[in-house]
Amino acid sequence: FFDIPIDQFWIFISGFLNYFLCVCFKDVDLGSSSTGTVEKEPDGLILIGKEDDIKKSRRVTAKVDGREIVVFYHEGKFHAMDSRCYHEGGPLPLGEIEDIDGQACIVCPWHKFVITLETGEGLYEGINPLEPSPTPKWQSKGVKQRIHKVTTNNGNVYVSPPDLSVSFDSDYFAEKYKKSGDLGMEK
Repeated sequence: FFDIPIDQFWIFISGFLNYFLCVCFKDVDLGSSSTGTVEKEPDGLILIGKEDDIKKSRRVTAKVDGREIVVFYHEGKFHAMDSRCYHEGGPLPLGEIEDIDGQACIVCPWHKFVITLETGEGLYEGINPLEPSPTPKWQSKGVKQRIHKVTTNNGNVYVSPPDLSVSFDSDYFAEKYKKSGDLGMEK
């Protein structure tokens, strides 16, 4: 264990801490206060936490209006979406972020579904069999995952409450895990 290079050691520790926060504190609202509750501001925005803390951790989960969301910090931008994958409710906080066709995407750890961080689009790699030499290309399934608007102000990160007048495929699993109270990250 101690014979591994220091940079690999820190990657291991970072991954372990991320797993620990996502799994061990699965029933806690992670937010800005020491009690783990998320604070709603007078303008309706919901305080998630300190900008520097989220930048360091790269991702944090919180409950917003009872639904669990994940806030990612990737390549200088904050992104927020429902924490459960639209496909079968996989735990997106445990997924890897990959650049796919020029877009930052989260890859669901359960079934490898690909979702853009920016828009919530589901992507798949397919071919057009009518082309003379079909080559795989990334294509959109449409917006499947609910994203949440992120705002930063005075060193804090806020999200807007979800607009539930428009539905997304991920709403089913957001409600399922909200009602069951089982926010565990295992399948």
